[in-house]
Order: sequence, then structure tokens, then C-alpha cells
Amino acid sequence: MSERQSALPGAAFTGAVRVTETGLRGMVTLKGDLSSNPLKDIAKEVSGAEFPDPRGARVKGETGLCWMAPDEVLILCAHADATGIVARIETALAGTHFLAANVSDARAVFRVEGPLVREVLAKLTPADLHPDSFHPGEIRRTRLAQVPAAFWMTGPETFEIMCFRSVARYVFDLLSNAARPRAEVDYF
Repeated sequence: MSERQSALPGAAFTGAVRVTETGLRGMVTLKGDLSSNPLKDIAKEVSGAEFPDPRGARVKGETGLCWMAPDEVLILCAHADATGIVARIETALAGTHFLAANVSDARAVFRVEGPLVREVLAKLTPADLHPDSFHPGEIRRTRLAQVPAAFWMTGPETFEIMCFRSVARYVFDLLSNAARPRAEVDYF
């Protein structure tokens, strides 16, 4: 069996901001009643993060919890841990209505960082990225040009962007093109 690798191993671009593919990331989709204490408890236990409010991202390093929809959270973890996390969730929530799926190999993640990160991303998404509207600890599911994506801030000048693996090259090229040095709009 061949060794797993991320969508674009080592891909990086430096322009107005730095764009890098972050490598393999474990991801488990957990769908169910987000007001359920057993669901919240197991999500917090396996992620080591506090349960997020709507549009919240509780992420530290490669682990955390992201609110994705009124009935869905995404558990971020080490890639090697995702299968075991699904098994732990299945045991903890047995007899209840839920879905837990390891979606690690279906996604790619990029880190975009630098003082002009908001300007660069604003070229690609309709989401409001003004500092008064979007802060570290929040997540948005939106579009980057023509493809679905989600992003969250890990710091004042750093975003992580998740997309489907099948469009990873397209998203990397979009981000790199938007980050090419040129006169910026200096909107933010």
C-alpha cells in the first residue's frame, strides 16, 4: 500500500502574503443534535476544545472543533487519530441519531498569512472580512471564486482555508494569484 500524502505536498507561494499547504490533517464530520450533552461531551473529549458557538472555530494548532451547520461540527485532529476518533464517537453515542465520518482524505488545508491577508482573501470571497465583522475564533463556509470552502482565523494575520481535495490545485493557484505583488486596495 502506498503512503498517504496531502493534496499538494510542500506547495508554497510568497507574495503579498504567504500561502502554504499544511499537509495531512485529520477531520471527522459529526452530525446530530448539537444541543445534546452527550454529543457535545464526546466532541469536546476527542478534540480537546471547547464546543463552538454558531460560526465558531475553537482551533489550536492542528486540533479543534469548528461549527459547520446547525446540525454539524468538524473535529480537527492528527491525521492518524481520525479513525480512532470515529470509533470513540460511535461507542459514546450508540443508540442515538448521529453520523460520524472520517473525511480527512477528502479535504485540503492551506495557511494564508501576512499583514495583507484580508485584502488577498477579499479578492476571492463574498464573505465580509472587515476586522469589525470577522475575528480569530470564527469560521465561514463560503466560496473562493467558483468552489466551496471554509476558513477560520488562527491569529490576527493568519487564516486557514479548507477545500475539497479535488480542487486543491485550483484553490492554491487562486490564492497564489490573488497574493501576487501589485498595488493593493488597502481596504482594511
